[in-house]
Amino acid sequence: MTPHEIRLWAHLRLLKRDGHHFRRQVPIDGFIVDFACFGRRLVIEVDGGRHGETAQAINDARRDAHLAEQGFRVLRFWNSDLDDNFDGVMQTVADALSH
Repeated sequence: MTPHEIRLWAHLRLLKRDGHHFRRQVPIDGFIVDFACFGRRLVIEVDGGRHGETAQAINDARRDAHLAEQGFRVLRFWNSDLDDNFDGVMQTVADALSH
Protein backbone atom coordinates (compact mmCIF):
# COMPACT_ATOMS: atom_id res chain seq x y z
CA MET A 1 0.00 0.00 0.00
CA THR A 2 1.06 3.56 -0.63
CA PRO A 3 1.47 5.99 2.29
CA HIS A 4 -1.83 7.61 1.26
CA GLU A 5 -3.64 4.28 1.32
CA ILE A 6 -2.09 3.42 4.69
CA ARG A 7 -3.37 6.66 6.19
CA LEU A 8 -6.86 6.15 4.76
CA TRP A 9 -6.91 2.49 5.83
CA ALA A 10 -6.07 3.47 9.42
CA HIS A 11 -9.06 5.81 9.49
CA LEU A 12 -11.40 3.36 7.76
CA ARG A 13 -10.59 0.71 10.37
CA LEU A 14 -11.73 3.13 13.08
CA LEU A 15 -15.19 3.15 11.47
CA LYS A 16 -15.61 -0.48 12.52
CA ARG A 17 -16.69 0.78 15.94
CA ASP A 18 -19.68 2.33 14.16
CA GLY A 19 -20.48 -0.96 12.44
CA HIS A 20 -18.82 -0.19 9.10
CA HIS A 21 -16.42 -3.00 8.31
CA PHE A 22 -14.04 -2.21 5.45
CA ARG A 23 -11.83 -4.71 3.68
CA ARG A 24 -8.83 -3.81 1.54
CA GLN A 25 -7.62 -5.19 -1.79
CA VAL A 26 -10.94 -6.92 -2.31
CA PRO A 27 -11.83 -8.95 -5.41
CA ILE A 28 -15.28 -8.13 -6.78
CA ASP A 29 -16.39 -9.75 -10.04
CA GLY A 30 -12.87 -10.05 -11.39
CA PHE A 31 -11.77 -6.58 -10.30
CA ILE A 32 -9.57 -5.73 -7.33
CA VAL A 33 -10.74 -2.65 -5.44
CA ASP A 34 -8.72 -0.73 -2.87
CA PHE A 35 -11.32 -0.69 -0.09
CA ALA A 36 -14.86 -2.03 0.21
CA CYS A 37 -17.61 -1.92 2.80
CA PHE A 38 -20.04 -4.62 1.70
CA GLY A 39 -22.63 -3.70 4.34
CA ARG A 40 -23.03 -0.27 2.73
CA ARG A 41 -22.14 -1.36 -0.83
CA LEU A 42 -19.36 1.23 -0.89
CA VAL A 43 -16.05 1.02 -2.77
CA ILE A 44 -13.21 3.49 -2.28
CA GLU A 45 -10.41 3.83 -4.81
CA VAL A 46 -7.20 5.82 -4.30
CA ASP A 47 -5.21 6.86 -7.35
CA GLY A 48 -1.83 8.56 -7.61
CA GLY A 49 -2.89 11.12 -10.17
CA ARG A 50 -5.45 11.89 -12.79
CA HIS A 51 -5.21 9.47 -15.69
CA GLY A 52 -6.55 11.61 -18.54
CA GLU A 53 -7.64 9.46 -21.48
CA THR A 54 -5.31 6.54 -20.78
CA ALA A 55 -5.95 2.82 -20.79
CA GLN A 56 -6.00 2.99 -16.98
CA ALA A 57 -8.75 5.62 -17.04
CA ILE A 58 -10.79 3.53 -19.47
CA ASN A 59 -10.38 0.43 -17.28
CA ASP A 60 -11.32 2.40 -14.15
CA ALA A 61 -14.46 3.76 -15.84
CA ARG A 62 -15.44 0.26 -16.98
CA ARG A 63 -14.91 -1.15 -13.48
CA ASP A 64 -16.81 1.71 -11.84
CA ALA A 65 -19.75 1.25 -14.22
CA HIS A 66 -19.83 -2.49 -13.58
CA LEU A 67 -19.74 -1.96 -9.81
CA ALA A 68 -22.54 0.61 -10.07
CA GLU A 69 -24.62 -1.96 -11.97
CA GLN A 70 -24.04 -4.32 -9.04
CA GLY A 71 -25.33 -1.70 -6.60
CA PHE A 72 -22.02 -0.33 -5.33
CA ARG A 73 -21.27 3.34 -4.91
CA VAL A 74 -17.70 4.14 -5.95
CA LEU A 75 -15.74 6.98 -4.40
CA ARG A 76 -12.46 7.86 -6.09
CA PHE A 77 -9.84 10.00 -4.41
CA TRP A 78 -6.50 11.20 -5.68
CA ASN A 79 -3.39 11.35 -3.56
CA SER A 80 -3.63 15.13 -3.73
CA ASP A 81 -7.13 14.95 -2.18
CA LEU A 82 -5.70 13.00 0.73
CA ASP A 83 -2.81 15.45 1.11
CA ASP A 84 -4.78 18.67 0.75
CA ASN A 85 -8.17 17.84 2.28
CA PHE A 86 -8.09 14.63 4.32
CA ASP A 87 -10.89 15.82 6.60
CA GLY A 88 -13.03 16.51 3.53
CA VAL A 89 -12.30 13.02 2.18
CA MET A 90 -13.36 11.46 5.47
CA GLN A 91 -16.51 13.62 5.51
CA THR A 92 -17.35 12.37 1.99
CA VAL A 93 -16.89 8.79 3.21
CA ALA A 94 -19.06 9.46 6.28
CA ASP A 95 -21.78 10.98 4.09
CA ALA A 96 -21.71 7.97 1.77
CA LEU A 97 -21.98 5.59 4.73
CA SER A 98 -24.97 7.45 6.12
CA HIS A 99 -27.01 7.12 2.91
